[in-house]
Amino acid sequence: MNPVPAAYAEFGQTLAFTERTMTAVLRNRLAQRDVQPETWYALKLVAVGSPHVARRSLVGDLEGSRGLDADSTRALLARLAGDGLIAGDNAIGLTEEGKALFESLREHVLGATVGLLGQFDLRDVETTVRILKAITRRTQEEAESAA
Repeated sequence: MNPVPAAYAEFGQTLAFTERTMTAVLRNRLAQRDVQPETWYALKLVAVGSPHVARRSLVGDLEGSRGLDADSTRALLARLAGDGLIAGDNAIGLTEEGKALFESLREHVLGATVGLLGQFDLRDVETTVRILKAITRRTQEEAESAA
């Protein structure tokens, strides 16, 4: 049997520590603006699906995230709608106020990200992003084919 490369053995733990660190940075950054991470995540999902995202898709993504379930997702979306940040029934979009808040938060969050990732070679960061996306895509494909 061929020996397992050390990078393979370290990958999962390293990724977990990085995720924990990046989550702490994000939470700290959002706390400066008195915004909950779930709010940021929901606004980001709607903005990425712009101009509208299917409610079913949005709910599925939110319920699949850490810290949210069916009840808390329903409450989050109701709160965002009540605050005038999102609108729509089957297709949800950001309101003008929601767009403004999202862009403001995006710039605020990206400031920390740029400060951190700017210390590394851009090509290395791009490679890391490409590999992580490929891992996610392949894992999803394998899960779908197994189902």
